Amino acid sequence: MSGKGGSGTNAASDKRPNELLASWFVRSGWSKGELARQVNRRARQLGANHISTDTSRVRRWLDGENPREPIPRILSELFSERFGCVVSVEDLGLRTVRQSPSATGVDLPWTGPQTVALLSEFSRSDLMLARRGFLGTSLVLSAGPSLIEPLQRWLVPSPPAPLGEPEPSAANRRPGRLSRPELELLETTTRMFRQWDAQCGGGLRRKAVVGQLHEVTDLLQEPQPEATTRRLFKVAAELSELAGWMSYDVGLQPTAQKYFVLALHAAKEAGDKPLGSYVLSSMSRQMIHLGRPDDALELVHLAQYGSRDCASPRTQSMLYAMEARAYANMGQPGKCKRAVRMAEDAFADAEDWDEPDPDWIRFFSEAELYGENSHSFRDLAYVAGRSPTYASLAEPLMEKAVRLFAEDHEHQRSYALNLIGMATVHLLQREPEQSTRYAAHAMQVAKKVRSERVNTRIRKTVDNAVRDYGDLGEVIDLTEQLAAELPETAEAV
Repeated sequence: MSGKGGSGTNAASDKRPNELLASWFVRSGWSKGELARQVNRRARQLGANHISTDTSRVRRWLDGENPREPIPRILSELFSERFGCVVSVEDLGLRTVRQSPSATGVDLPWTGPQTVALLSEFSRSDLMLARRGFLGTSLVLSAGPSLIEPLQRWLVPSPPAPLGEPEPSAANRRPGRLSRPELELLETTTRMFRQWDAQCGGGLRRKAVVGQLHEVTDLLQEPQPEATTRRLFKVAAELSELAGWMSYDVGLQPTAQKYFVLALHAAKEAGDKPLGSYVLSSMSRQMIHLGRPDDALELVHLAQYGSRDCASPRTQSMLYAMEARAYANMGQPGKCKRAVRMAEDAFADAEDWDEPDPDWIRFFSEAELYGENSHSFRDLAYVAGRSPTYASLAEPLMEKAVRLFAEDHEHQRSYALNLIGMATVHLLQREPEQSTRYAAHAMQVAKKVRSERVNTRIRKTVDNAVRDYGDLGEVIDLTEQLAAELPETAEAV
């Protein structure tokens, strides 16, 4: 049997007409030729250039042949978009086949064109089907070696163009339609999105960021001068990281990881190692949140190694702070304290740094440094069995962070998170009255941002207070306030 379009896995004698697929196909209004063309187009976007489907192949699917991946997933996406609802592989009467890592995981080809194609495809699917049900079932979180090993290739130099296929020179390349003012506007818009995220949380502007990312991938598919292409890849990397961060903030963890991975690929194409290290730090933070500090440490060490000769002191300070968080959650106080000191020393060096920092690291202020280091000691306290000793190390740093964020109206989510952190520190020190005051204040700030991460941490802190001091009047009042002001609702994405 020919491999054209991906041969089926059913023997001819076992095949029965696929009535489910036929039902969806008839209702779609497509012809067999139109469905074949759409499958081929989507396959090229995914980098599966070996797929070449035709009307006879579509007829075989309707007759009961089960195509190989990625065709079942492609058909699921196409019919889902057509009908505006989730149409799973099983709904189409197709067998679930183990998807290849390149299609669903993090082991993606490190090439510019495929990075653009995957960014375009994923952002488009996110815009069309931004539902937990669809993206949640089509993506799986990677962890351990399956996550770390593919990302290590971030440091491997890109291969040169094949002999006989030189890169087009600037003189021979057709000029792109993007002007310099338009490119600068894209960069400015990215900075604006980042400010909105800090002020309002990830739930309010996530779709706008994903839409802007999709537009940038369209521009990357047009011929552009080399310098413009690199700047566009940098914009794509920042937008993809921000889309990942916003997805993480609203609880879409597999979606967030996919955007982070694609952002790292785009940063590599841009030749921006410090930006790549920042992406890895975001992935490290996600792994800490998911209870995998070993993976978090591997990611932050990869970031440090890859940017050791080019990252600014502020960026290095942020990476040391993330290293401390990982060690704290691994229960290694000595290494945690050392990383905290390194973060403080690197941040002090930032004052003498002559070059301006990129916009993506400017969030890492003195308040953020205090907040991260205090959370490291707070985490150590929990790992050490609710140790009051480590909680006492966290308290003065957390107080400084809260005070500084109270004066900073641009980072309301960070303010809320550090108020919650202060509430947990007082719980660790057996001071429930003080804890409830900070938690109540955090609720007021949380109402200004759309962050499921903030809401979840508040609920967890209140649950801990109820568990330990449920009869206390202040805790009872706090529970009633939580139910009235921060009820559990589905987060809009």
